[in-house]
Amino acid sequence: MVVNSLSARFLWLVVIFVMLAEVLIFVPSVARFREDYLLARLERAQIASLALLASDGSIAGELAGELLENAGVFNVVLRRDEVRELILSSPLPGQIDATYDLRSATAFQLMRNALGEMRRSEPRIIRVIGDPVRQGGLLIEITLDTSNLQSELWDYGQRILLLSLLISGITALLLYLSIRAFVVAPMQRVIKSMSDYAKAPEDVNRIITPQSRILEIREAETALNQMQTDLTGLLRQKDRLAQLGGSVARISHDLRNMLATASMLADRMEMSKDPSVKRAAPKLVGSLSRAINLCESTLAFGKAEEPPPKLTRLRLSALVEDVIESEKLALGDYAKITFLKELPGDLTIKADGEQLFRVLHNLVRNARQALEASDQPGVIEILAKPCLHESRSGVAIRIGDTGPGLPAKAREHLFEAFQGGARKGGVGLGLAISAELVRGHGGRLELVRSDQDGTEFRIWLPDGS
Repeated sequence: MVVNSLSARFLWLVVIFVMLAEVLIFVPSVARFREDYLLARLERAQIASLALLASDGSIAGELAGELLENAGVFNVVLRRDEVRELILSSPLPGQIDATYDLRSATAFQLMRNALGEMRRSEPRIIRVIGDPVRQGGLLIEITLDTSNLQSELWDYGQRILLLSLLISGITALLLYLSIRAFVVAPMQRVIKSMSDYAKAPEDVNRIITPQSRILEIREAETALNQMQTDLTGLLRQKDRLAQLGGSVARISHDLRNMLATASMLADRMEMSKDPSVKRAAPKLVGSLSRAINLCESTLAFGKAEEPPPKLTRLRLSALVEDVIESEKLALGDYAKITFLKELPGDLTIKADGEQLFRVLHNLVRNARQALEASDQPGVIEILAKPCLHESRSGVAIRIGDTGPGLPAKAREHLFEAFQGGARKGGVGLGLAISAELVRGHGGRLELVRSDQDGTEFRIWLPDGS
């Protein structure tokens, strides 16, 4: 039995609680034992007194001493008809130490007196007052030595303690075996099923079958069965998609080569003197260029196994400046777009500089291309500031433009690959990859707005402090 196991801890808890219950029983028990002991002495003393009264005092002193010794007392006082009489007496070995009236004693007083008696190391002389049995008078009073009482109290207490240990041991053992059978064993079966399933999640034979009769454990088995079933299906789907992706990559590679050859032939068609051919050639070249672009994007996405980000502390303003300078070079002589940035110069963030540059560059490039397509003056603005997200501290980066906004179809599947790009002619990979890179940092990329006044994206990244 493992000490830190559930069943072992439950065993110790049972033993402790049973012993606690026995302690609560022990104190009233010894109190009752002491009361019964004293009442028995009162009854014996009353019998001895009645024997003496019945003989009209003819019992000799030696026989009276035997009566007192048999009753276990030194003196007996009996009150009958309001007259208090010393019926039997013998010399006291010492002073009377205390008097106890059993007629009006409460349960608390009885328990306190019993524990006090057990704590005393030396015997003493006490006086006990009680009611005579069978209406043998108004009051009976005795004096006795407590040495025998203390001895019997300790003997009774030891027997109660041993009985408590035996009861607690048997109870704990039975409960331990019950817990092992009804709780621990089913839980171990669930754990074993999870361990076996983890070794070969694609094997449906390793999926747990709910069979426990305990409601809570059966519900856990049912939930685990559903999760394992769904996960096995997803893994199979992932394998099929991986195989499909490999096939698509190979097809795209061959198709790209064929399209490249067709594109070169289309270029030569432009030199044809046939007017219809000359009109069709540019359209053919454009279609072939888009097809080649699609093949190259598919190949690039299929090979994109992004490594985990290498987090370092970097200054965000320098990274944003690099992105803006890169886009200004791409603009060339096109001077209708203005770049604005607003962020603290000392703002730092813990991130992968290369991956974050790709994310920002993709968003800014999309904004620049949207403005170029509209052929209208526009502004691209990058803002950043510290902020909280779901009680976590981090940095919010906003990239906005004054362009025409995203098409409705693009907004529906904005971060899904091959579901329509944010710009005309795009294949929808840039934003999907950007969202994946941001998630790798523990952050979030989302579209804040997109309407006739422009588009705004928001990146939230944890500060990593």
